Formats: sequence, C-alpha cells, structure tokens
Amino acid sequence: MDIIGRVHSVETFGAVDGPGIRFVAFLQGCPLRCLYCHNPDSWLKNGGTEMTTTELVDQIKEYCSFIVNGGGVTLSGGEPLFQSEFAAEVLRQCKELGFHTAIDTAGSVPLEKALPVLNHTDLVLLDIKDLDEANSVDLCGASSAGAIDILNYCEEVGKDVWIRHVLLLGYTLKEDKLYKLANFIKSFSCVSRVELLPFHKMGEFKYKELGLPYHLKDTPEPTPEQVEKCREIFRLCGLKVQ
Repeated sequence: MDIIGRVHSVETFGAVDGPGIRFVAFLQGCPLRCLYCHNPDSWLKNGGTEMTTTELVDQIKEYCSFIVNGGGVTLSGGEPLFQSEFAAEVLRQCKELGFHTAIDTAGSVPLEKALPVLNHTDLVLLDIKDLDEANSVDLCGASSAGAIDILNYCEEVGKDVWIRHVLLLGYTLKEDKLYKLANFIKSFSCVSRVELLPFHKMGEFKYKELGLPYHLKDTPEPTPEQVEKCREIFRLCGLKVQ
C-alpha cells in the first residue's frame, strides 16, 4: 500500500536517535508549540516535501549496509504520529526488510491513532515535557497525558522505551520536578534508558526567518555542571541515564 506523506528532512547517518547508525526521517507537522523547539519549520502539516511511503523506503534501502547491523530507522519530527498512517506503513515495510525501527514522539495524538505506528516500532523515544499539566501547557501548549498513555501501553506490551526530557532553566530544571519525574519513571520496567537533553539555541535563527517570536532569547543554556547534577538525581533513583 502506497501512502502519501510529507517529510521535513532526512539524516542518513544519525547517531543520537536510537541505537547504532540510523536513517532518521523527520516528518512534517506537529500540534505542539514547544518554547524550545529547534525545528519550528516542521510545525505546519503542509510544509516539507511530499513523498510516498515507497519513495521514502526506497531511499532508506540505499543505506542498508550502514543501518542493518546494530542500527536502524527512526521516524522523528515534527511529530511522526501526526502522520500516523504514513508512519505506520513506512515502519511496516522497514520491519519486513529486517530493520530495527524507532519513533521519536511526544505522544501528542490520541493513543488509538498512535497504535498502528507503535505496533511496527521496536523502540519508542518518548519525550515527556512536564508531569504537571499546567506547566506542560505553558511549555508546549498541551499536557503530557498522551505521552503517559503511550508509556502505559508500552509497559503493558513490553515495548522498549527511552525517556527523553529537556532541561530548561525556569521550567523543567528544578530539583523537585526532576525527583518527581525520576520516581515516576522508575516504576516502569519498559524504560531502559533516560536521556536528559540540555536546552540549546541552535534553532533560534529559524524563528527570525519565519517571523515567529522566540521567547527564550534571554534564557541561558544549562551548564555541564547543572546537567550532571540532574543526571545524578536519576541515577540515585536507580535509572540508567545519558
């Protein structure tokens, strides 16, 4: 079955979006508006390049020799679940080819829409914005309820999950919040790793190009010492943290 989707960009030798060397396809469209997003050009669903599932999978096949041993294919975004039919079909074909599959998602669609994608996914890179609903809405425009639904589903079916969490001064980089998140995560046996990602400003120029306000211009990036202190909190809770 050939389905038409929209792709923001691809990375052919990705090394940070799952295990090994990976082909990473960043799909277009996202319902969130995270203050720290470094790809605001991926938000609109009609942006990017139109592709069929066959065209994208054919492109992935060209890198088979690099991704087949210990690597794989990751769908990121934007929000890959925003194009759930397209994402599910791409991953289904990749699974048929023997590729390890992953999605990088914030769970910003209902679980029933996410299920077809999850069922063809070996690893879920799950971005939990903030457990506090009001704080999460301030940070990205929505609660993390969808992410928690996906986490509960992965626990139920035994699907591997890496939790991702952005450290942002004034928002998520607070000791009490980090302990709360760590204690929440440690109750899930499906979580094999936690990645704490320091906020950065590498995408700031895109906001100016798009005529969008950038609300974190005066927010400093976390220092290496602050990031390490955050990681230690998760280690103390018995979690493997990156």
